Amino acid sequence: MVTTTSSSLRTIFNLLKFTYVIVPIVAGLDKFTNILTHWENYLNPGVETMLPFSPHIFMMIVGVIEIIAGVIVLVKPQIGGLIVAAWLTLIAITLITSGRYYDVAVRDLTMAIGAFSMSRLSGIIVKSY
Repeated sequence: MVTTTSSSLRTIFNLLKFTYVIVPIVAGLDKFTNILTHWENYLNPGVETMLPFSPHIFMMIVGVIEIIAGVIVLVKPQIGGLIVAAWLTLIAITLITSGRYYDVAVRDLTMAIGAFSMSRLSGIIVKSY
């Protein structure tokens, strides 16, 4: 039986799910085009010095990972949400440790909380249907 509460939860879950499908895929694709931003600027200089290849290649690898994460959210939102939450948290940590882009780090941590919440809601939604 679908109640108003479960219907509202389903709506909230779907909104979060499609956000965490679309945003990682778009950001991942943009790692190849740099239309939205020049992603290499966000790379922690300490990480950059350890790379065995160019920052551009690294960002393309990151892009592929983000696209895959978005697809996992689409197919398995409970697992995908945890992956996206962890990924965004790691990005925020690297930004904070670089001493730059604190605003982006806060945004990513906020998005990580949303992805984690979506993952938790996924478990509730599946059980209620």
